[in-house]
Amino acid sequence: MKLSKRILVVEDEPDTAELLEFHLEAAGFTVSIAEDGDQALKNIHKLMPDLIILDLMIPEINGMEVCKFIRKDPATESLPIMMCTAKANEIDKVLGLELGADDYITKPFSPREVVLRVNNLLKRNDARNSTQKERIRLCEITIDKDSHEVRVENELIELTATEYKLLILLTERKGRVQSRDMLLRDVWGYEGDIDTRTVDTHVQRLRNKLNGASKNIVTVRGFGYKFFQET
Repeated sequence: MKLSKRILVVEDEPDTAELLEFHLEAAGFTVSIAEDGDQALKNIHKLMPDLIILDLMIPEINGMEVCKFIRKDPATESLPIMMCTAKANEIDKVLGLELGADDYITKPFSPREVVLRVNNLLKRNDARNSTQKERIRLCEITIDKDSHEVRVENELIELTATEYKLLILLTERKGRVQSRDMLLRDVWGYEGDIDTRTVDTHVQRLRNKLNGASKNIVTVRGFGYKFFQET
């Protein structure tokens, strides 16, 4: 089953979280809930959401600090953030936007408006990503995202579409361990009770084709894989 866009709602008020979850799921999104800042940061790296709705006044780590962490992390620096709070203070709105929030809503809000804003943010982010630099250079590997060409030490490597998607995902999330389930979800577009050995098979084929650069795709026993770049 193909997956919908994933939204992480960071909200400590159960009624508000359930309201957002109901309307976002009705609009076709997959929704996860985090009740505090610490849980939010863990879930961001675990789930890799497409957008986060972030309440300002949450326990453990407040929304402003969570926003800072997200923007400092190369793996999440472009994650769209919509801040949500009961505070109507103009200073809070300005500070949130200065820290990197993409949009700001104040409670009480219209659920329909939130869904509309979420859709608009996702469209803007997709458009921005499509115009970003189309070439990745890591170690001996060069990836031209426009032509879908991959070179190792300037030698052209022939990859299948799945191998190419797998390499793109690992390089774009370099240094971060990707579980087999995450790779199945984000490369193949599936989740659930599916044999994860297909991931291992494709990783091995990719390594074989990358020759000397294969050392950069590291196995993390019992979990998955990551792209390791020597400094």
